[in-house]
Amino acid sequence: MLFVREVLTSALAVLAVGLFLFAVSGVWPPMVAVESGSMEPHMHKGDLVFITGPDRYAPDASVEGTAVVTAETGADVDYRKFGGPGSVIVYDDPGSAGPPIIHRAMFWVDEGENWYDRANPEYMSADNCRELANCPAEYAGFITKGDNNPRYDQVSGIADPVRPEWVQGVARVRIPLLGWVRLTLANSMATTTPVAPVSVESVESVDVATEDVTMIEATATNIPTTAPLPVETSKTAVHGDAVAA
Repeated sequence: MLFVREVLTSALAVLAVGLFLFAVSGVWPPMVAVESGSMEPHMHKGDLVFITGPDRYAPDASVEGTAVVTAETGADVDYRKFGGPGSVIVYDDPGSAGPPIIHRAMFWVDEGENWYDRANPEYMSADNCRELANCPAEYAGFITKGDNNPRYDQVSGIADPVRPEWVQGVARVRIPLLGWVRLTLANSMATTTPVAPVSVESVESVDVATEDVTMIEATATNIPTTAPLPVETSKTAVHGDAVAA
């Protein structure tokens, strides 16, 4: 009887914590475990990241209708998260077979915009918009990048411009090492813990993917991550996988 009571007490405690986190974050699961290194040195494999809804707690400098501040705007207003300007987001490109990705939102592009001159030439591999993937932009969205990747996601083939509705959450807090619990369990059994899987793609991984090599990027249970070597390709399955915790 005592054992049953202890089990029920523990279960209720876990449920209470989960409900509290959900109430604060507005998304489920509210935490993701990073599975690769595309966001290093600011996020590492095995980190647990707490996220909030894509439109919750929106700063004044955020893109309208979202809680996302781009790195371009963040640099101007001194808004910094995880070692760099702008927000780190978890997004899921429906055109990709891989898990969600956790990368930094670099800047916003409008539909039909030639964004070549706004981009950092160090993160591209083209001499003009005609040679640049996703330029001009087919639709409005975010240009994203892993901090440890040499190219923008939209240049390396990791993802198309990220529509606001693809954003699953905005990263708020990083807890080192705790994500290893979820990553370890992910290979052996399913889980219902309040942490979701995510993968973080690196431009390097996509480049290496061209040679049939898969690089792991900063990933979280809802977002894995690991950065490979730069090689341009399509966004086919080259990205950090994420495991939901």
